[in-house]
Amino acid sequence: MQLETKALETRDASSREIKEAFGEFLNAFESFKEANDERLAQIEKRSADAVTEEKVERINKALETQKRALDELMLSAARPALGGESKTANDRIARERKAAFDSYVRKGDASGFHSLEVKAMSVGSNPDGGYVVPLEIAETIDRILAKVSPIRALATVRQIGGNVYRKPISTNDPGTGWVAETDARPQTSTPNLSALDFPAMELYAMPAATQTLLDDAQVDIEQWLADEVQIVFAEQEGAAFINGNGTTQPKGILSYTNVADGSWTWGNIGYIASGAAGAFAGSNPSDQLLDLAYAPKQAYRANATWVMNRKVEAAIRKFKDTQGNYIWAPGLAAGQPATLFGFPVAVAEDMPDIAANSYSIAFGDFARGYLVVDRVGIRVLRDPYSAKPYVLFYTTKRVGGGVQNFEAIKLMKFAVS
Repeated sequence: MQLETKALETRDASSREIKEAFGEFLNAFESFKEANDERLAQIEKRSADAVTEEKVERINKALETQKRALDELMLSAARPALGGESKTANDRIARERKAAFDSYVRKGDASGFHSLEVKAMSVGSNPDGGYVVPLEIAETIDRILAKVSPIRALATVRQIGGNVYRKPISTNDPGTGWVAETDARPQTSTPNLSALDFPAMELYAMPAATQTLLDDAQVDIEQWLADEVQIVFAEQEGAAFINGNGTTQPKGILSYTNVADGSWTWGNIGYIASGAAGAFAGSNPSDQLLDLAYAPKQAYRANATWVMNRKVEAAIRKFKDTQGNYIWAPGLAAGQPATLFGFPVAVAEDMPDIAANSYSIAFGDFARGYLVVDRVGIRVLRDPYSAKPYVLFYTTKRVGGGVQNFEAIKLMKFAVS
């Protein structure tokens, strides 16, 4: 009961902290709008004050800082607890598996795994001594990754058992036509089928700990490993899903051939030009954003999301529509994303800053447009020899990814055309 009370008090404190942070964020946004309105009024009168410009930028940066702090609080609050007692047979095996893994990590004792292999065929080992991470830890890492890496959270994720996931696709529609009751029915064209391959690449992390730390019974090995690994995996995945080369990494959305949307063909990603080199258009800059929002077909707009980094979001935050309303709006509650023209905004720091010919904004249905493939299982190899007095934990995960529907995602190119 005492532990339950402490847990409830911790959750209540976390909830209050999130509400306070969200309130501060909304207050900062109101201050930003007031300062930006003053700046726009001065521009219209051609008497822009450098002090006002500096004030707007200062509040804008403070807004970014508060938003980042709020995101971190939400991520921390959403982190699932590991462990838990249960009396079912499966959970007993799960506890034994975790105990065996704990013994392996702390002392290098793998005997627990060998006895478990008799009870549960799902527990295996590599010939080189690497052991499968218990499912509870693997799921924890994946849940945290989904929140840290926005593309993974938006995309379709498939679990695969082999090295490559092959997806057959039709690149054109079958021919059709209207006929009268007694007209002849000539043969129509047949849709072309092709296949997209998504190989699983290897992603690794190698956190280290001293043997003294591992011997300490107070250390939560599962949580420690999940926390260490998720940071590296999230950073590497986030970068690869945007800019990955497709050979040793998943293929990122910016690594495909991009063409003007009016000349779009399958296998390429269409783009809308911003109207100026390395910048938004000088007048009515939100018009090009609206064009981008309507570039995908209606079927893809229904579940569409904007993807950009914080600097680009900060620039767009200043824009208004023709009615004088800000086109960017904060989420209605803590944990809800900001919106742009009513569509959610996902911040991906690996998206490029605005520059000449950069593709700094993506928009579309990423669940239908991008596929992430996870090879089942995360493995750990314990190495107490290479970096004494530290014990290294060579942790590997195989993950791939790429565009699966080239119609569903569009980009903004910061250029005249």
